[in-house]
Amino acid sequence: MKNVVVYSKDYCPYCVRAKELLASKGVSYEEIEVDVYPERLNEMIEKANGRRTVPQIFIDEKHVGGCDDLYDLERAGKLDELLQIDSASEDSIHRKIIILGSGPAGYTAAIYAARANLSPMIISGPQKGGQLTTTTDVENFPGFPEGVDGNELMVQMEKQATRFNTEVVFGEITDVNISERPFRLKENSKTYTCDALIIATGASARYLGLDSEIKYKNKGVSACATCDGFFFKGQKVAVVGGGDTALEEASYLTNFCEQVFLIHRRDQFRGSKAMQDRVLNNDKVTVKWDSVVEEVVGDENNMTDLRIKNIKTGETSELGVTGLFVAIGHTPNTKLFKGLLDMDKNGYLLPKSGSTALNVEGVFACGDVMDSEYRQAVTAAGTGCMAAIDAERWLASQKQ
Repeated sequence: MKNVVVYSKDYCPYCVRAKELLASKGVSYEEIEVDVYPERLNEMIEKANGRRTVPQIFIDEKHVGGCDDLYDLERAGKLDELLQIDSASEDSIHRKIIILGSGPAGYTAAIYAARANLSPMIISGPQKGGQLTTTTDVENFPGFPEGVDGNELMVQMEKQATRFNTEVVFGEITDVNISERPFRLKENSKTYTCDALIIATGASARYLGLDSEIKYKNKGVSACATCDGFFFKGQKVAVVGGGDTALEEASYLTNFCEQVFLIHRRDQFRGSKAMQDRVLNNDKVTVKWDSVVEEVVGDENNMTDLRIKNIKTGETSELGVTGLFVAIGHTPNTKLFKGLLDMDKNGYLLPKSGSTALNVEGVFACGDVMDSEYRQAVTAAGTGCMAAIDAERWLASQKQ
């Protein structure tokens, strides 16, 4: 077994994801929390070739990279070899119902399916708990008058699901066969089969697509303020976007940063009135209306500034920032089902009218993977309930 070191910080969902993947393989590791031991921060940045984001992972002093890099190795089937783990194939595991995804939709579906004595299995996906694990303060989920930390909300949902005999497996399905029964799901060497399948794979953060953005990703460019805001204490940063996520990121970053520029291509925000008021009344936030990111500026190692363009005047300017947080929306995680299930032009799954059932019998969808309109935690939970009830009724009809 190799020697593994993980540089992390206390509140970091991507650190949790990386550690869960290592733990799922029975790998022990040394964890160095750079917020608890700030003297180790420069050590991490130097060893990671200038990367200023967590986690940073090393296997026998070889720099693997961050969480996404670790999962890329896993998807390519190279991680076990790097860790010197025997990845011999296992017999298939069968369940009546399997739920792909572990956000509000997946956990709610599991609660209802478990209470119907279906003993469901959740396969968590790469981001256990979903998008809410990167949200520091959820104020609009019923039952929490003072608000609730998004990660804590997901922890409580998981506990409720497992209380009713839900089995939660950490992993990411890489191949599916839903053309014959039972359905077959593969995760590298593991095979799962099920009679009914609920897809609750959610959505992933979208990036701008600039070459310079890719070049400085993890070197000043981030999609998670709760993960990486710590690295920009006393500095000036920018957030791009106009929805609730962007507004929340900007507000959160004012806890660390000297100034936050909020860049939005329109002249008004899409986010909720409450979040707009919070940002617009914060002296540390400067809004750049009608503007887009033109280029991330930097040297060999790090981002050093950001060039933006006003789309009405054509004027360009540099903001004097050292960090960029991208919050421009999400893309549904449906690539696995392309060509197999009905989707709209943006990749969202299309259930039948008045149902969560998809065009393949026995397959159901819930949450952000099929909702391009509302995309809220509470609506995701509601459709999770619907999917579990639809699946239960469908399974009962098959017995008859």
